[in-house]
Amino acid sequence: MTDTVASPPTHTEPVPAAPVAAVAPPRRLPGWLAPAVLALLVLLIVIALVQAWSAQQRVRTLEQELVRRQQDSGRQSGEAQVMARQAQEVARDSAAKVALLEAKLAEVAIQRSQLEDLIQSLSRSRDENVLVDIDAGLRVAQQQSAITGSAEPLVAALKQADERLARYSQPRLDGVRRAIARDIDRVKSVGVADIGGLSIKVDEVVRLVDELPLLAQAEPRREPVKPAASAPRPSARSASPAGQGAPTPVGGGLAELSDRLGALFDRVWGETRSLVRVNRIDNPDAMWLAPEQAFFLRENLKLRLLNARLAVLSRQFDAAQADLQSAQQALERYFDRSSRRTTVALELVKQVSAGARQVVLPRPDDTLAALATATAGR
Repeated sequence: MTDTVASPPTHTEPVPAAPVAAVAPPRRLPGWLAPAVLALLVLLIVIALVQAWSAQQRVRTLEQELVRRQQDSGRQSGEAQVMARQAQEVARDSAAKVALLEAKLAEVAIQRSQLEDLIQSLSRSRDENVLVDIDAGLRVAQQQSAITGSAEPLVAALKQADERLARYSQPRLDGVRRAIARDIDRVKSVGVADIGGLSIKVDEVVRLVDELPLLAQAEPRREPVKPAASAPRPSARSASPAGQGAPTPVGGGLAELSDRLGALFDRVWGETRSLVRVNRIDNPDAMWLAPEQAFFLRENLKLRLLNARLAVLSRQFDAAQADLQSAQQALERYFDRSSRRTTVALELVKQVSAGARQVVLPRPDDTLAALATATAGR
């Protein structure tokens, strides 16, 4: 049997309506907000425009820089092309010149070989060979004398040539020997500067510079060597043997007192002279020299003398004369000329200045002319 479940009865009850909320009227915005928003928008727009304008200016600047660099690159490229063409032209010219020089060198080599064959085929006499050798030796000796500034190489070459000619005893060479004798006398008569002696004298002056007394610095006075003490004067008592045991006369006491006063005066005068000294200085510049500058004065004087020594050794006598003149003026201006050492230094400087002179050695023109005449067979 089937049970039937009865459905509950449905009751429809009225649903109460939701209460309607009261709608408030919309709020009004403050009056200052709208202008502020508008001003902010305007400010943002202005900033954006400024940024855009700045970016445009940078872009324009970059474009101008790119254009300028492109123009520079184009100009440099054109210059490089021009230089490349010039280099090519120079290379072609050089190649042509090298080829021409090689051809000329080949011609010269051929001519040289022909000349050597011709020279070897020719036979010169013994006298001609001797004359040619003498001529070449004299020319070499002349160059050596010009380089060294000494007449010894030329004199030695002339003497050697005379000895060689004397061994041959050829009458036609007597004129050459006479010309050689004249040239030897003329070369020996020329006074050549003694470089070694002048250098030694300059070194001696350099050594004396540190010992020279300055006018601005007075040296201590040297007391003269006193003679040995003389024996005391014999008094009247000892003078006469007859007066022994007699009383001392009044005159003897006055003489002894006078001697003591004289000795005391001499001692006081000597001490006074050692404290005060009066010197005559003609050049006031010497008194302006400070004591601490004396070292630099001496060193500068040494440098002047060493420069003069180097100039003498290198035979630059004009520079040596200028340095020696400056050194002599310094010695006369700042140093005590009454000192024996200063006098010696000045005398040495004057001797070097007188000896450091440019001397032109004579040429052996007579000998060369006589050799040329003898070679030509005249």
